[in-house]
Amino acid sequence: MTFQGEYDVVVVGSGGGALTGAALAAKAGLSVCVVEKTSLLGGTSAYSGGACWLPGSQVQQRAGIADSTEGARAYLDAILEQPDAAANAAKVEAFLATAPRLVAQLETDPDLDFEWLPFSEYYAGPGRVPFGRSIQPTNIKRAELRPEIAHLIRPPVERDRAGAGGRNTLSGGQALIARLATILVREGGTFRTDLPVTGLVSDDAGRVVGVTASSSEGPVEFGARRGVLLAAGGFEGNDAMRRAHGVPGAAAWTMAPRGTNAGEPIAAAVALGAATDYRPLGWFCPGLAQPDGGGSFTLGFRSGLMVDRSGRRYANECLPYDRFGREMAKEAARIPSWYVFDSREGGRLPAIAMPEGDPADHLAAGTWVSAGSLDELALAAEIPVAALVETVERFNRFAETGVDEEFHRGEDEYDTFFATGAGPNKALLPLDSPPYFAARFVLSDLGTKGGLVTDAAGRVLQENGAPLPGLYAAGNTASSVFGSVYPGPGAPLGSAMVFAALAVEDMAR
Repeated sequence: MTFQGEYDVVVVGSGGGALTGAALAAKAGLSVCVVEKTSLLGGTSAYSGGACWLPGSQVQQRAGIADSTEGARAYLDAILEQPDAAANAAKVEAFLATAPRLVAQLETDPDLDFEWLPFSEYYAGPGRVPFGRSIQPTNIKRAELRPEIAHLIRPPVERDRAGAGGRNTLSGGQALIARLATILVREGGTFRTDLPVTGLVSDDAGRVVGVTASSSEGPVEFGARRGVLLAAGGFEGNDAMRRAHGVPGAAAWTMAPRGTNAGEPIAAAVALGAATDYRPLGWFCPGLAQPDGGGSFTLGFRSGLMVDRSGRRYANECLPYDRFGREMAKEAARIPSWYVFDSREGGRLPAIAMPEGDPADHLAAGTWVSAGSLDELALAAEIPVAALVETVERFNRFAETGVDEEFHRGEDEYDTFFATGAGPNKALLPLDSPPYFAARFVLSDLGTKGGLVTDAAGRVLQENGAPLPGLYAAGNTASSVFGSVYPGPGAPLGSAMVFAALAVEDMAR
């Protein structure tokens, strides 16, 4: 074992939560080392749109949005499911109290500012803000970044999976990672990449005092005087762990960067006695099946309908992506599903898929099929012909009347956020422009939701409920503060950032 140095804080992972904690620790005068498994920074956060669900902040106030901490509390009170709401009550309050303070703290830095992002929240209920309360970092040019950071930011998913580099203008998740990394480096923090963490080091008193990792030269160790923050994603990239804990979907379909988020930091904490809450859930989404076997995060369906293998609809296709994914996960016959659409958009998928892929490649690989009639399309997709024809005819009648009698598509604000139709219900457009297409869909996710049990300060707890000294967790490495619910755009990032900040505050005491 080669000792690589001792720091006040060692952060495992480099997503939005990890780098928020690292940047704030460095600004507090602590020495910080970020240890990243891959050669690039950002993880799944870099693929995201960069939305941060951080209610009640000065950013919403500047934009004149009807948001407040009290409104967010009412919203969460209405949507969180029991018994999660009761079990996480202290953490929810910590999240609500910290979110506006964290945004104000981050915006005092000249290298980071936010703007309001119009994007509808995912549930109707008290406290919901019209067009959402999410915020995002402002764009930044790659040329404005420090040279040691510019080449390390993970590109958008469609470019990363193709082996291409990033764009000249960094937006969304890349902007967040770039700005936080800038602060960390400016304040003297250190990055170490290509170092998969293999374990945690504890002293004779049971306090976590460092991490071990695997390098090309052999095993290495980093010491941590104040604490270790684990914020390296969940176990979405590990099929064995997914099966063991009943998480639907597959590692090949997750949106985590390929070869990452296999749960090693969680396992390292468990080896020292950390408690876990391995709920069989993820931050789900319908995933457009790709020719290489992967899945693509998909939202914003504008026309068409989703059917299972029996040729029947089973949910409102315009539901928020996590809610639709949870419907998909309820029955085996829904994975895969087929999205049936017509040629009104020239043969392109009438939705936002990241990445979408080339329709010609999909058709050649069989992940899409096409035909001049619905009968032929059903045969090509191996769907019962009569069932599909009846489903489409029924759907077309709904489009004529503007009322989805089965699943109420178009009745909620979110349903119409991406809609473009001009009929009585702009979220319901008939399928009447052949040729027809069917695209295969699988169950994708933005990460798992089960992990280490933490308290309101981000401290990892032992089975007896006592903190495991020196160890903290945030993001998908920890069990979600929101339980089974996905409140709105940026909830994973916002909660990761808050609890990473709280962890650093506890370390700095």
